[in-house]
Amino acid sequence: MEDITLRALRVLKEVDLVLCEDTRTSGILLKHFNIKNKLMSHHKFNEHGTAAGIVERLKAGNSIALISDAGTPGISDPGFFLVREAINAGIAVQTLPGSTAFVPALVSSGIPCDRFCFEGFLPQKKGRKTHLENLQNEERTMIFYESPYRIVKTLEQFAEVFEPERQVSCSREISKLHEETVRGTLQDVAEHFRKAEPKGEFVIVLAGKQRKKTIHINNQTNK
Repeated sequence: MEDITLRALRVLKEVDLVLCEDTRTSGILLKHFNIKNKLMSHHKFNEHGTAAGIVERLKAGNSIALISDAGTPGISDPGFFLVREAINAGIAVQTLPGSTAFVPALVSSGIPCDRFCFEGFLPQKKGRKTHLENLQNEERTMIFYESPYRIVKTLEQFAEVFEPERQVSCSREISKLHEETVRGTLQDVAEHFRKAEPKGEFVIVLAGKQRKKTIHINNQTNK
């Protein structure tokens, strides 16, 4: 509740409609700030079916806000499809700054954050191993999302594909009451969560492959 911006509160009051991933969750947010507005469900199961109608309302002059249960719409949450359709229809799209789990997780990881790639949720089965193998030589810091039910298995798989001593930082419950970050090698952090039951959604920040340092010797002969 404390992370929302003054601009976001103003927009939620002024728009004609608020699209929500879950109207019950968003209803709690609006009620907390005494905002009364129309809510409509817009999630991954209906976004393709509702986008056209929403675009028509926008073309008719309505202003509409899109929010998700946590984080930023479009970042491993519904949003991309509607934004693309709105842009194709010539509708202005504004993105308000706000909470996105991977940014604070990356900054507080202690792992280089000047260059990174965001991988989000990995495929659960098909293509998962191939995807990881394609990242074996990635030198940038890598960021993944994972559920508490697969975090140990994922860290173990990372240790096999990359190397057990690769540095990793695992953050959970970002900006919430039980926020926690565990740092160390893939081997050590996996062992930590085998002993301590993992809870909440995780952001995994994995160090990239270190470049091999090469010494160039220029052998010159004086004549």
